[in-house]
Amino acid sequence: MNRDLAIGGPGNRALSDRVVPPNRTIGIHERHQGPRLDLPTLLRIVREWRWLVLGAAAFGLALGVVTTLLKTPLYKAWVTLEVNPPRVEITDEQQRERSSSGDDTWDFLQTQVGLLGSRSLAERVAQDLNLVSNPAVAGNGDATARLKTAASTVAGGLQVTAPEEGRLIRFNYTSADPALAAQIANGVADGFINSNLQRRFEASNYARRFLERQIGRTRNDLERSEKQLVSYAQSQGIINLGEAGDGKSGSSDGGSLQAESLSALNSALAEATAKRVAAEGAYRAALSSGPTTEVNTSTQALRQSRAALEAEYQDKRTLLKPDHPDMLSLRSRIDELDRQIARETARVSGGRSNSLAQEYRAALAAERALQGRVSGLKGSVLDLRGRSVRYNILQREVDTNRALYDALLQRYKEIGVAGGIGAAPISIVDRADVPGAPFTPNMPLNLMIGLGLGVLAGVGAAVGFEFLSDTVRTREDVRSKLQVACLGSVPKHGGRGAGGPLVDELRNPSSPVSEAYTAVTAALRFTTEEGVPRTLLVTSTRESEGKSSTALAVSQSFARQGRSVLLIDADLRKPSFQTGRDEQGLTGLLTNHDQLAEQVVPTQFENMWLLPCGPLPPNPADLLSTRRFGAILEEAAQQFDVVVVDGPPILGLADAPLLSASVHGVLFVVESGKTRTRAAVESLNRVEASGAHVLGAVLTKSTERDGGAGYYSYRYGQVEDRRPNKLVMIAHQPAGEEQSPR
Repeated sequence: MNRDLAIGGPGNRALSDRVVPPNRTIGIHERHQGPRLDLPTLLRIVREWRWLVLGAAAFGLALGVVTTLLKTPLYKAWVTLEVNPPRVEITDEQQRERSSSGDDTWDFLQTQVGLLGSRSLAERVAQDLNLVSNPAVAGNGDATARLKTAASTVAGGLQVTAPEEGRLIRFNYTSADPALAAQIANGVADGFINSNLQRRFEASNYARRFLERQIGRTRNDLERSEKQLVSYAQSQGIINLGEAGDGKSGSSDGGSLQAESLSALNSALAEATAKRVAAEGAYRAALSSGPTTEVNTSTQALRQSRAALEAEYQDKRTLLKPDHPDMLSLRSRIDELDRQIARETARVSGGRSNSLAQEYRAALAAERALQGRVSGLKGSVLDLRGRSVRYNILQREVDTNRALYDALLQRYKEIGVAGGIGAAPISIVDRADVPGAPFTPNMPLNLMIGLGLGVLAGVGAAVGFEFLSDTVRTREDVRSKLQVACLGSVPKHGGRGAGGPLVDELRNPSSPVSEAYTAVTAALRFTTEEGVPRTLLVTSTRESEGKSSTALAVSQSFARQGRSVLLIDADLRKPSFQTGRDEQGLTGLLTNHDQLAEQVVPTQFENMWLLPCGPLPPNPADLLSTRRFGAILEEAAQQFDVVVVDGPPILGLADAPLLSASVHGVLFVVESGKTRTRAAVESLNRVEASGAHVLGAVLTKSTERDGGAGYYSYRYGQVEDRRPNKLVMIAHQPAGEEQSPR
């Protein structure tokens, strides 16, 4: 059955363990999973091996001090340089390519970093600073060997830091002499700048010589092409009105006399056509339109007089008839005014139409004349264009040679000026000062490194020793290595005998050992579905692990709870309890059919009885293998509430597996720090192979400090490291009455 246990109390922290089901055989490969290294385990190991860790840390500190004192002090001098990529190019095309490339500056910086570490610069610095004559730098030998050695010394102590951003390059020189470090660092900076200027001057000289050759060839080509152009123009009678060689003449006929005349005539023809169209439109509009402004102006007085007479005629018409003399007179006057208005209108309109007609005819004649002249010049221009194809080719060649010549001449002038006064590509921002203190050895850093390495070595050694020992030390080891529930941990007191004999410790319910075993008995209540098992075997891997003390303590704890408890000393080879009555005990019950009550004796603990071992038999395994022991347990279970069997160790003996097959549960005792994991696993396998139900394990003589709440508030007593061979059990019989378990 599987059950989670959660029992708390002094000396026993919370349990959450898997209980192995009964009748299941688990091999050693199933139980033993190997040690696990987590933070709690690591802290426990460091605490237990603290002197080893402290010793390794002290050794690391001492090693750091010795290393610092023995190491030669080194000084480092720093120099900062500013890098300005050059801007002088030979041609405009190169300048455009450089400006369009964003990696040129980065490539230039990386090139300068590489040049700083070059062998040629180191040799130049060695010569400039006269390091060849310094034996500490150049050593001894001939001049060539000393120069090579000095250059190697300069290059070996130089360290350049490439810039990640910006244009600043920092480098340092390391030496045991601070003055020499600053001198060489500044010498490298000066030599680097001088070498860059020298390379730049040489590059400018090369560019000037190259441009001089190009300019000479281009000038000859220009002169030759100009001569060919002039000769062809003279032979063909081509007169170009544009300035010779201005490069703006356009096509061959664009600047000729015929072309200029044709262009002017075309402009005049366009204007004449516009005038003719405007005059024709005005003339046609005058013929089709009504009275104009001039007509209205000239007839305005007549129309006003007629309007007055018409108004008077209409007024008198209401009083007089139309044939009345006054009415007839008014009508004749109105008719006369109408005739005058008509004559004046015809006169004014006819004069304007004649004027517009004359303007139209003049514009039409001018247009036709210009059209004739243009038609005459077209043939001349077309003929000239046919003869000017060769002229155009020669003109383009002249223009190209002139442009190339001007560009090369301008670049030659720029290089001549920039070669001497251009911006310096390298400049010193910060010169090196003489270092005031060495940068190595660094005492604090070496001490920290030594301390760290010592602690790591100490922890590693402690972990190695811990895993090499492979013993069960903590509750977690019980759960992880043995795969059984840890029902409790009984502490180990610091001084021998500080807590008194075990019996005295158990008499005091508030003692640390008694509290620890009380927690174990409380945990046993949850190991089975029925609660505390009626019959319980206490065993261990080997002797002297505390199984007899545990059996006594568990029995006494149950008895203190008011239960009737029978403790059976079933170790027929080396019994642990004595009563002074050697004739009574388990051996007699196994060899005869006496009643259990005849062999059981009371003890000094209330509600607790003891069935001692009795005389030692020659064949313990044969006695325990019979059915008689099972019958004794059944009889004891009927008379007592709890039966605790103190069995022999498991390894090397057959007694414990035989006993475990007859009880309801087995309590496995493990000594902290002494019991080997493999031996404990093998013992559990043997017990479970017999079909027994292992309830859990009790860790005895524990030094673990990470217990449950309130653990540090207790100072636990001691389970005897070397318990006596016999635990004296006093057979107690109250006077005047017979004590009975029921």
